[in-house]
Amino acid sequence: MQDRVLKVLDRIRPAVQMDGGDIELVAIEDGIVKLRLVGACHGCPSSMMTLKAGIERAIQAEVPEVKGVEAVE
Repeated sequence: MQDRVLKVLDRIRPAVQMDGGDIELVAIEDGIVKLRLVGACHGCPSSMMTLKAGIERAIQAEVPEVKGVEAVE
């Protein structure tokens, strides 16, 4: 599962990096993907919307066993 999640992150990472941010995979626990948002994404008011509406949707489309995505510090 981790390899498939990383492939999705690699595909969407350039769009996040264009805005000055990045995404790091921290862990996958019980079907929950834990990500660290860094750079401009860290603390950005839109980051939770990007996380849920963009990143979570993209991961779940490719890896349906993922239950959700959470941001961690």
